[in-house]
Amino acid sequence: MASKTFDTAAAALDGILFDGMTIAAGGFGLCGIPENLIAAIRDAGTTDLTVYSNNAGVDDFGLGVLLQTRQVKKMVSSYVGENAEFMRQYLAGELELEFNPQGTLAERMRAGGAGIPGFYTKTGVGTQVAEGKEHKDFDGQTYILERGIVADIAIVKAWKGDAQGNLVYRKTARNFNPVAASCGKVTIAEVEEIVPVGALDPDMIHTPGIFVQRIVQGDHEKRIEQRTVRAA
Repeated sequence: MASKTFDTAAAALDGILFDGMTIAAGGFGLCGIPENLIAAIRDAGTTDLTVYSNNAGVDDFGLGVLLQTRQVKKMVSSYVGENAEFMRQYLAGELELEFNPQGTLAERMRAGGAGIPGFYTKTGVGTQVAEGKEHKDFDGQTYILERGIVADIAIVKAWKGDAQGNLVYRKTARNFNPVAASCGKVTIAEVEEIVPVGALDPDMIHTPGIFVQRIVQGDHEKRIEQRTVRAA
């Protein structure tokens, strides 16, 4: 079996990046984001990206760094606050945006990873989300068709992983990572620690290694997106 482990994020992405590709990215805000892989994509200069992610980071961190360098053509997201450059590009017509309700986006990733090409949901019926989508009635209720997501690559962040690609996420940093990991044609995971095979409790593995083709250990800044404190 070929090794899945790589020494750097750039090495883990080598040979699989191309202009116009689609990327599914794990993370929620700045929690559980694959920051090293994002930085490596920035440094590689890959352009015209379509990115599926809950949000686009902040102006100088996370996916926001790809917006700064104009490498993103389209975002498919649930929330786009906290990012002034995102707002500027969108209002100027420089960035395409497809809004997805949060649960719908998660299910689109999960469905793509499970080989399900589409599903019907009531979420978004009667709103702009439903425009241009197939409508169908079930038991007297109207649903819209949403397509499963299969991305060219998925980039995710985990707490621990082993050389076979089995991943464990830590608490709320799990967020979109497991569903994103499932829907990439090639999935690259960055972890805080690579442990020996067999060190992870099988009952605690969140993403089985069958979904992961490449894994890299990295250092992580772990910024806080919104810090709220009480005056002494």
